[in-house]
Amino acid sequence: MGFRMGIVGLPNVGKSTLFNALTRTAAAQAANFPFCTIEPNVGEVAVPDARLDRLAEIAKSKQVIPTRMTFVDIAGLVKGASKGEGLGNQFLANIREVDAIAHVLRCFEDGDVTHVEGRVDPVADAATIETELMLADLESIEKRLQNIVRKVRGGDKEAVQQERLLRAAQAVLEEGRPARVVAVDAEDTKAWRMLQLLTTKPVLYVCNVEEEAAGAGNGQSARVAGMAAAQGNSHVVISARIEEEISQLDPEEQEMFLSEMGLEEPGLDRLIRAGYELLHLQTYFTVGPKEARAWTIPAGTRAPQAAGVIHGDFEKGFIRAETIAYADFVALGGEQPAKDAGKMRAEGKAYEVKDGDVLHFLFNT
Repeated sequence: MGFRMGIVGLPNVGKSTLFNALTRTAAAQAANFPFCTIEPNVGEVAVPDARLDRLAEIAKSKQVIPTRMTFVDIAGLVKGASKGEGLGNQFLANIREVDAIAHVLRCFEDGDVTHVEGRVDPVADAATIETELMLADLESIEKRLQNIVRKVRGGDKEAVQQERLLRAAQAVLEEGRPARVVAVDAEDTKAWRMLQLLTTKPVLYVCNVEEEAAGAGNGQSARVAGMAAAQGNSHVVISARIEEEISQLDPEEQEMFLSEMGLEEPGLDRLIRAGYELLHLQTYFTVGPKEARAWTIPAGTRAPQAAGVIHGDFEKGFIRAETIAYADFVALGGEQPAKDAGKMRAEGKAYEVKDGDVLHFLFNT
């Protein structure tokens, strides 16, 4: 299981350039005018993980299969999008389909690239987008409340729960705060997710800086960092132009280029890690002579559900999971040496899979 991250932002902030770089494709037209992305572009990228390569090396796996992450390039929103300005309604609908939002903010000066508001102010840009999403949520809530009035009067339990949650979201939105700040009880979690409110999506601010600031950031990205910290959100600093250049190079050239730029790794790696942390995701591995493979699961996933990510039958017929910690697998030189050293454990249905676990599932067919 990977996850879908929607790339949003005002026009001309570098969204499509970043998307092109991340997906190593020119499918999204990066042009200096609003709405160059008319339909959301979807691309998948392999999630880089040095642990997977190390496991494959030890097990002499013939094939290495990383887990994958989906990026959705959503066209630029403008002020008034919640009322249909620009191509607003279409794009707001696209946002509902993603798990998290990567909000690209322009943190660079460039007289050749126009800004839809005629100024460079990433904090104000973030507020513009957030406001449009909140207005769209308020409109959606009002319509839903009207539609469930009869069911609520009739005592329908689901409708009563839905009304209570909608009212809670409405209250914070009317205060100018996103719905994600609402404290939701465990028994309401599923119903809350079903509401699909735009402002419940976790947000990762992507500060698009000039090439010289790709390593340490600049004054504008520092302002975004402060804003993100105050909101409890995350941020990452990237130069979309550098990422685009890197995406055109082979691995050896990439390493040389990064070294010359004083960077330790591509921005993609930082972006994915930040996305994983944002959604509380983790990785486990299956390793053998045929293939070494990475699988993504939410933190706290129990063994049967982790097995179900591979195939539904694995979850239905789950017996146990044979588990080796990544560090033990590497330190001891593989599955058999780890087993001989007593480092392979048999875990049952209650086991919560840990990040980096090397797993083998036993199940009934």
